[in-house]
Amino acid sequence: MSSFEDLIEVITNNLFSQVAVLIGIIAIVGLALQHKPVEQVVAGGLRATIGVVVLNIGVEIFTGGLASFQVIVASAMGLEPPAADTTLSEFTAGQGSVVPLIIAGGFVVHLVLVRIFRAARFVYLTGHLMYWMSVVIAASLVEAFGDVNRWVLAGVGSLLIGCYWVLQPLWTAPLMRRVMGDDEVGLAHTDSTIAIAAGYGAKALRLGDPRKHDSEQLKLPRALSFFKDINVSTAFVIGVIMLIAILFADGAVVREQMGDATVLPWVWALLQALRFAAGIAILLFGVRMFLSEIVPAFKGLSERVLPGAKPALDLPVTFTRAPTAVMIGFLASTVTFLVLMVVFAGAGWFVLVPPMIMLFFGGGAGGVFGNAVAGWRGAVFGGVLNGVVLAVGQWIGWGVWGDTAPQLATLADSDWFVVGWALVGIGTLLAPLGSTAALWIIAAVVVAVTALVLVLVGRRTPRVDSTAASDAATGRPAPDASTPAGSTATSATGTTATTTTTTAATASPVTAVTDRPATLNVLAVCGAGMGSSLILRTTAQRALDQLGVTATVDNADIGSARGRHSDVVIGQPSYLSEVPDIAPVRVEVMQFVDVAHVREQLRAALVEKGWL
Repeated sequence: MSSFEDLIEVITNNLFSQVAVLIGIIAIVGLALQHKPVEQVVAGGLRATIGVVVLNIGVEIFTGGLASFQVIVASAMGLEPPAADTTLSEFTAGQGSVVPLIIAGGFVVHLVLVRIFRAARFVYLTGHLMYWMSVVIAASLVEAFGDVNRWVLAGVGSLLIGCYWVLQPLWTAPLMRRVMGDDEVGLAHTDSTIAIAAGYGAKALRLGDPRKHDSEQLKLPRALSFFKDINVSTAFVIGVIMLIAILFADGAVVREQMGDATVLPWVWALLQALRFAAGIAILLFGVRMFLSEIVPAFKGLSERVLPGAKPALDLPVTFTRAPTAVMIGFLASTVTFLVLMVVFAGAGWFVLVPPMIMLFFGGGAGGVFGNAVAGWRGAVFGGVLNGVVLAVGQWIGWGVWGDTAPQLATLADSDWFVVGWALVGIGTLLAPLGSTAALWIIAAVVVAVTALVLVLVGRRTPRVDSTAASDAATGRPAPDASTPAGSTATSATGTTATTTTTTAATASPVTAVTDRPATLNVLAVCGAGMGSSLILRTTAQRALDQLGVTATVDNADIGSARGRHSDVVIGQPSYLSEVPDIAPVRVEVMQFVDVAHVREQLRAALVEKGWL
């Protein structure tokens, strides 16, 4: 038995404990099950693996920059920066090495629940947040129970995260319906707490009318448009804070943090801000790289194993509905956080660190969901709420995860605080029962509550027995099949479009085009390059296949897109306006998961160009 356990330990330590390798394996299996060519399976697995490695490098740069930032800001305000005996990197290399097992096991639990219960109709497809929430759960359980058996931690963590992935899209579904206009996609993001609080809070406070005060009727100054680029906004805000802090910080402290640097302090401060932003850029690049493979692999698995299931997608898919509300929420969130940063420092409570990614995405969530209920006033409310939650959460969270991974508090979304604090609190209460017994009791209760909720909700949810039935009900073409010639498809906007399938008999208009590249280079763009552009890439590829157009489709964030040149660029209007010269054909879309809508938008643009 000991030899068997040793073998399992070797496999775990050298395979499953390596996030990059595990993600690569999942991508390979998912692509292979879709009968992709060998070269695509191998390339996809390697890209996913390299993406995780790049992500980890970005995390190291990003979290490494927090130390100098906190020390100098603390000195400027006469405070001691928060100290920790451990780091996130140390946790993921030690007890946190179980995280890959939690991800793999949790996704199996998730798929089983979706398969069994009719109410569990969404498949969670936001890969990078699968990783982070698994880290939060592992760290929280270790905080509550100390050094526990890794297999128990993996089993309990898998059950908890699997239930979360099932329930989270469900509790945001009513508000998602108001934002998106239909039930075709769910929300898969760890800012669901902010989305719910912003939507229902704005409604309870009766802040405004969603039509009369719609944020999209407002006009924001173009001078603020640079905030759409998270790299630029991060460098700008962090740079301003660092320059101000340098003026008031103790000179000896500044020199100590500068180390061997020979430049002037203000130049060093700007370089640190740029390094900070570069760490985030590298992190996002790595996320985009592995998501571009792992999400299609997950989606392929869900489509084949779970017919009729709908995707739960990253938060940016909602940003297409109210881009102005996103900016209102982000600005309100940032201003609120900066004000609280001064208040906290003045009161001697804590030295806050502006988490620009969380301010952007959480503020955007608060803006979009607040606007859906109460217009721009609701958007402001949602942004302010996110700023308060991030500030208070960072303050308390640093202590909650102080013995495992305190940086989780700085990097956290709102759901991290809710789930993490709940687990630590419940674990502390059950600790007298013993770690193993208490862990399994928590898991059993969560699974039982999840099943009860799904049964109750399922009584009001019609069962979908197949993808074909779902397609018939929604008017959408099947995911992997072309729409029959002459049929009609209803888009999410309610419009009806006639579609045709390109066959040998109908391909002549396409082959007759002489000035179009033999293979079109198509680029899908969005704000961060992780959510809506990735979804749009898949949809656009299907649409182009139905049009009979040979093309390679890639996705990128708005910042990276500026340095690229393509034949066709596709995205929402607000982002296309930021990259006017990167492609001769620009295609505006609003329905990222509607193949019929994207196909008709592409058809119109290509016909106008003379390429179809």
